[in-house]
Amino acid sequence: MSRVITMDDELIELLKKLLLKPEKKYKPEVGLELDTVSPESPNGIYVYDGGREKWVLKYLNGDFFQPWEDGLFVVYFDNAKCPACRAYDTYWYPFVKLIGPTFRNSHYVIVLCDWFAKECDSEIARGSFQKYDVHASPTTLLMYSNSGKIILQDKLEGVKRMDELANFIQEFLEKVSKIIGHRREESLRN
Repeated sequence: MSRVITMDDELIELLKKLLLKPEKKYKPEVGLELDTVSPESPNGIYVYDGGREKWVLKYLNGDFFQPWEDGLFVVYFDNAKCPACRAYDTYWYPFVKLIGPTFRNSHYVIVLCDWFAKECDSEIARGSFQKYDVHASPTTLLMYSNSGKIILQDKLEGVKRMDELANFIQEFLEKVSKIIGHRREESLRN
């Protein structure tokens, strides 16, 4: 006798998938390279390697993410259990690959947890969600590091199309230019 699948059964299965801890396909090892970071990927901090077009798991442990050199850092706070993040992925990955390289000295980073700092197997990813006060997903954090210090940061919450993300970054970089220009003028006066 065959069982009839009802709409309630489908809804329950969907909720189970969303609420249960995603099954991880990969072992959490620094150096893991992926084409895209997915809910099945280990929690941690991934950095895009544009030359190889791969996302590399760079950090599992530590306090929180910090820029490692001067330049623009575009950081996507992703939750494995977040349906809106899966929608954002359809814009994020093409953006990083196609438009990202047009921004000079830019670095693209993903901080992945299962569900914010509450459910996160990576100490540094959990600490990053806390440090940068991320309570909505997806969240894109822009940071600009100059002379080893973050001189400006701004957050964008929700799903954004590629053009919206590009405009946000461009406006952010214009603010950075004004800050750097203002600092140069001050140092010349002193």
